[in-house]
Amino acid sequence: MANKRDYYEVLDVSRGATDKQIKSAYRKLARKYHPDVSKAPDADKKFREATEAYEVLSDKEKRKTYDQFGHAAFGGPGRGGAGPQGWPGGMGAGQSVSFDFGDIFGGGSRSGRSSGGFAGMGLDEILEALGGQARRRSTRGPAGPAPKGRDIEHRVMLDFLHAVRGTTTSLRLEATDPHTGKTTNQTLSVKIPPGVRDGQKIRVRGKGEEGPGGAGDLLIICHIKKHLYYRRDGNDIYVEIPIGIVEAALGSKVDVPTIDGMTTVTIPPGISGGRRLRLKGKGIAPQGKTDQRGDQYVVIKIVPPEKVTPDGKKLLEEFRETNPYDPREGAPWL
Repeated sequence: MANKRDYYEVLDVSRGATDKQIKSAYRKLARKYHPDVSKAPDADKKFREATEAYEVLSDKEKRKTYDQFGHAAFGGPGRGGAGPQGWPGGMGAGQSVSFDFGDIFGGGSRSGRSSGGFAGMGLDEILEALGGQARRRSTRGPAGPAPKGRDIEHRVMLDFLHAVRGTTTSLRLEATDPHTGKTTNQTLSVKIPPGVRDGQKIRVRGKGEEGPGGAGDLLIICHIKKHLYYRRDGNDIYVEIPIGIVEAALGSKVDVPTIDGMTTVTIPPGISGGRRLRLKGKGIAPQGKTDQRGDQYVVIKIVPPEKVTPDGKKLLEEFRETNPYDPREGAPWL
């Protein structure tokens, strides 16, 4: 017992240290000396020493007994011996501190909490404290796959037509190595598929943070700018086309924009404002699938002239006299 260091000295905390301070001190040492992380020749010894100290000082009853009796409280015969209060005391000088992470953390949960574990620290939590490089050690069977690094998100703003047709965008990413803390920049070229929607996520595998089991993924969140005259609804596109009163009355042919270029649309005589003319297959092809392509709708907007010349007014009055009709005939309020 005489050669064992004081547990408070091992963790470099005062005897009045709080549970939080003790936990923080242990995490710092574990991150520094864990054998899977540190290459120092005495790393394994220091890690076991810190773990032994933490096992005692993180438990209120054990800590109380240690404060009263010191290392003598754990001087029973081997790990099967018992110290004061009747709990095992087998971590005497010269003993091996070999343990299974799964045993220490009571099995743990995905959230990193343990129902009966290592003084409130879950397995995932301590793995995180060790910089994500510690591996689960168990004599009960083969270890599970090492966890991958964290996924990261990156937002991009796309023009409407780029989102509809698909494009390739260049991203400048900043990454921080979780082990060295070094920050690096890289430029990544990413293909945006046709028909991507606002808020849609595109996954680029292996471009996230590095981890023991490989890198996580990059999630690109797409935001799409509003277009000057196109409006999207699902895979359909709407565009409002203004026509004059003569075109509306007599019919006409007008040029209409589509995402494939200009096309000519026939306006039937006597068309009313708000009517929609369908251009089949002129909408959006999601993921480039032409068999699922939507339609484009031309929405008619009748625009009368702001000013009418005297001759024009006379002609309109003659038209009203020779072509009498009531546009409100049949209105529901009549």
